Amino acid sequence: MNRSRSKLVAFAGLVIAVVVLVVAMVGGGALTAPSSAPGSSVQTTTPAPGPAPTSPAAVPGRTMAPTGVENSSTLPSINASQLPSEARQTLALIAKGGPYPYDRDGVNFGNFEGLLPKKSGGFYKEYTVPTPGESDRGARRIIVGKDAAKYYTPDHYESFKFIIEGK
Repeated sequence: MNRSRSKLVAFAGLVIAVVVLVVAMVGGGALTAPSSAPGSSVQTTTPAPGPAPTSPAAVPGRTMAPTGVENSSTLPSINASQLPSEARQTLALIAKGGPYPYDRDGVNFGNFEGLLPKKSGGFYKEYTVPTPGESDRGARRIIVGKDAAKYYTPDHYESFKFIIEGK
């Protein structure tokens, strides 16, 4: 009987914690202490002035493409102009919305390797980058996220580079 009661108490505590978290999130942010009223003993502090916030592009390790898409991953970046010509042609087709030369272009990419930023299913789509001399689709792909971030893999998902468009 005590064991089931302790499980119930633990479950109730978990439910309360989740409710508090949801209320804090829906209420517009973290729970805060009340502001001090005249004559109260509650003290408030103001953060010391510091440097102004930087844009994501100014943060080391982050790259902001001219299109405004941020490389929020730890992946290396590559300028679109440095991609093979076939990859640049695929980027142009993606920008136009097709038509695509392969039936598998535009299908969901599952990110099973976990090398791209973790997102929900259906977030990424893959497109073929033709490889000269290959009799099939080859190993090269461009992966596009719903946030418009694009990634190039020359080796069938073994590695990725964030594509900086407009450069």
